[in-house]
Amino acid sequence: MKKFFLMVFCIMFGLFISGCSSGSTKQTNTDAMRQTEKSSTSSENQDEVSRQIFAMDTYMTVTAYGSAAQEAVDKAANEIERLDALLSTGDELSEIAQINQNGGGTLSSDTSYLVERSMELYEDTDGAFDITIYPIMEAWGFTSGNYTIPSEETLQSLLSLTDSSQIKFNKETSTISFEKEGMKIDLGGIAKGYTSARIMDIYRECGIESGIVNLGGNVQVFGTKEDGSQWRVAIQSPEEDGSYLGVLSTQDRAVITSGGYERYFEEDGNTYHHIIDPSTGHPAENGLISVTIISADGTLADGLSTSLFVMGKDKAVEYWNAHSDEFDMILLTEEKTLYVTEGIASQFRSELEFQIIEKGE
Repeated sequence: MKKFFLMVFCIMFGLFISGCSSGSTKQTNTDAMRQTEKSSTSSENQDEVSRQIFAMDTYMTVTAYGSAAQEAVDKAANEIERLDALLSTGDELSEIAQINQNGGGTLSSDTSYLVERSMELYEDTDGAFDITIYPIMEAWGFTSGNYTIPSEETLQSLLSLTDSSQIKFNKETSTISFEKEGMKIDLGGIAKGYTSARIMDIYRECGIESGIVNLGGNVQVFGTKEDGSQWRVAIQSPEEDGSYLGVLSTQDRAVITSGGYERYFEEDGNTYHHIIDPSTGHPAENGLISVTIISADGTLADGLSTSLFVMGKDKAVEYWNAHSDEFDMILLTEEKTLYVTEGIASQFRSELEFQIIEKGE
């Protein structure tokens, strides 16, 4: 409840989109969001409509501007609820839960698309993004909140099930099965990004020219603000003092940050976060504490924010060099060195010193 009040305070009084997380969930804020807990229309601007929804284990806010704002927000809320029911691993009636229980099956178009994108990311990131990580997430208790440190014997056993190359996926028939019994998938590392991308589609279909989606920290902005200026997105800081790393001016982009401070537990003086390295079964420790991805493709941004965190700084830079036309990034290392890729450097403002990553480095 404390985190909920903190989130509402940030929404009511903040100036930017910025994280307000105390460590377990991502929560952000915007200079255009002045919503209450339920759908509302601003008395100052009858063309601004916002609605807050709890789905995918987080509070989400959709905001649209224009004469069709109410229609767009209502359709966006329905889409969030539909995708949540489809993709949730915790709902035994969801498509994903049924696939995991039965060891395969026929996929809906949404799930088939996400599995296809996940398999591509698995190949492109050399396994850093792996949707078969779910059994290991269960062992750590990150799926239930019943946190525990699994034994090495348990992890080694589960690592044999963590291998997306053992997924048999047929794009033409939208069918999936697993080579090994006990394998399970979780699309949580890509689902929110896909959801925000779908809402962008809804905004276009409704004729919206300006809007924002905040899916528990996964922010995607549509068009520009009503006055024609770019949205200002504050990048979450790992510190628990409500600060941020800087402010990015942007439009028509997803801005998604991942870090170990989002969800974690402590035991015997050690901290264990939820971003698991698929190669070890342990929380990733590759020198990064925060990764922000900026891309027109919300699905890609969501998947890469986790993948590059797992990779570490050097491999992340190498990956960006090969895909700089698809995304930009902001990295914060354990030494508190801030890096920003050249594609967004001129749009990023920070009170902190930062180094610009240029292509070819």
